[in-house]
Amino acid sequence: MTEKQKLSQVWDLDSIFPGGSDSTEFQAFIDTLENDLKQLHDNIGGQEASVQAVTSWILNVQELAKSIRQAGAFLSCLNAQNVKDAKARQLLGTISQTGTILEAILTNIDDHLLNMSEENWQTFIKQDVFTEVTYPLLERRLRAKEKLSPREETLIQKLSVDGYHAWGQLYDTVVGRMKITVEEDGKTEELSVGQADNKMSSGDRTLREQVSQKWEEAWANEADLCADALNHLAGFRLQVYGQRGWDNVLQEPLEINRMSQETLDAMWNTISENKPKFVEFLQRKAELLGVEKLSWHDVFAPLSKDVPEVSYDEASEIIINQFQQLTPQMAEFTKEAFQKRWIEAESRAGKRPGGFCTSFPLSNESRIFMTYAGTASNVSTLAHELGHAFHQHVMNDLPYLAQRYAMNVAETASTFAEMVVADATVKNAATKEEHLTLLEDKVSRSIAFFMNIHARFLFETRFYEERKQGLVSVSRLNELMEQAQKDAFNDSLGEYHPHFWASKLHFYITGVPFYNFPYTFGYLFSMGIYALAQKEGADFEQKYINLLRDTGRMRVEELAMKHLNVDLTKPEFWQGAVNLAAADVDEFLKLTKK
Repeated sequence: MTEKQKLSQVWDLDSIFPGGSDSTEFQAFIDTLENDLKQLHDNIGGQEASVQAVTSWILNVQELAKSIRQAGAFLSCLNAQNVKDAKARQLLGTISQTGTILEAILTNIDDHLLNMSEENWQTFIKQDVFTEVTYPLLERRLRAKEKLSPREETLIQKLSVDGYHAWGQLYDTVVGRMKITVEEDGKTEELSVGQADNKMSSGDRTLREQVSQKWEEAWANEADLCADALNHLAGFRLQVYGQRGWDNVLQEPLEINRMSQETLDAMWNTISENKPKFVEFLQRKAELLGVEKLSWHDVFAPLSKDVPEVSYDEASEIIINQFQQLTPQMAEFTKEAFQKRWIEAESRAGKRPGGFCTSFPLSNESRIFMTYAGTASNVSTLAHELGHAFHQHVMNDLPYLAQRYAMNVAETASTFAEMVVADATVKNAATKEEHLTLLEDKVSRSIAFFMNIHARFLFETRFYEERKQGLVSVSRLNELMEQAQKDAFNDSLGEYHPHFWASKLHFYITGVPFYNFPYTFGYLFSMGIYALAQKEGADFEQKYINLLRDTGRMRVEELAMKHLNVDLTKPEFWQGAVNLAAADVDEFLKLTKK
């Protein structure tokens, strides 16, 4: 691209609601939404309702749910772009309250679905208007059997605003006020958490060590508050589970992800059996960096100081070109996302760390948030989030209930997009050094999903078991975290990150419990899809889109059997996917053999 065509790295939110957190248009939207929700809530009685009445409620609530998602997405964007936007934080509390009304409505509707006679249920579910959402409605009826009475569930939802979700918001407040002081090139600079996080991917090991030390110290200083948030967030969850009679803390996350314990066990067991191969990679990387064992901050760092930066404009061209090879529709969609400024990528103070994609269902648009610093990892993140956006794009015409796909399949499209770009950049490297650097970055993503994510999963399962007995101290949280990292990495590192439990946003997300194993599922599932893409050629795109469109209306085992003809409860599929990642390790070891 020429200089005149340089892409903006700041997103456009005014096209959604002009004026940011002070938007009068947004406030009017919220006022109307609250009135409509209250009216629907008051119209749903406790007596047995007719099929016609329940049908009307469901059609109405689907549209109102879109409005809540529109508002929530807008506020998430405002909070992410400026963590000091107090008005946006205040409005986020308001929309959380509004969300409880929606949940109360859905709970009451679920009760009506549960109590329908079999004759009425068959009449209801066979209506043409519900053709696209038959499974989600059946699922709601079955899940209602597992829960408390509508009155008790509504009370839980109301109490969760200040007794559950607020703990996640406290974490955002903590992150927003943090500053990490770093010295680089003779200058002292105060960095936000997001900026400091990018520095820990530097090719300069001295800089990484310094930032890592400052990072650990900064989170240690906030550990008491983070421990309060994590303990009370988990405590609330456990109390709810106890009232519902749920003993297994994985029952809810597994059900949300529409997958079985057998599938989860088959995935982790296969990964664990194959970890020695990836430990070889970590040991070879340590040799290349001139250290006995890698430290935590080395695991995802590049091999060379002289890694060329990739400009934002160059990244856009790389991504679009690679998408074009397999999915021309995704390439066209991506062009639109860049041109219409749907992406917030600027590196500046005041932004929250991490990256995400959120959708605006009333506008049929998405927005992507990240902090772009020109690294290969940043290019991957950008492709990843664009994959999320495309997934939503191909579902925009479906009813809202059919769009509610789980996190594990949500991570499939994103990881597939990331894989397409990573694989192509490795193959198209101009020099041997560049090829090795990009290959290392690609293998590092396998390390992230097989080891880093596994550490998070092990930590959370063990933490929740201890939390059942009472509050868990900061020192014990550190011990649990470090032991989980040692177990997940086969004790192959020389230094770990004990305050990772405090620094990782995902532990504080209240919308989805256990925000970890779905990433690994999505990574391996997307490998199966990638293998199909290479086999099918031009026929692949429509099959891929059909798979994405089904992600909100069937369990993952059924989805895999229908579109890939594989059984996820057996190790064969997982082993085949791991083998693809292991092949990259073999190539890396061969290229670096002395």
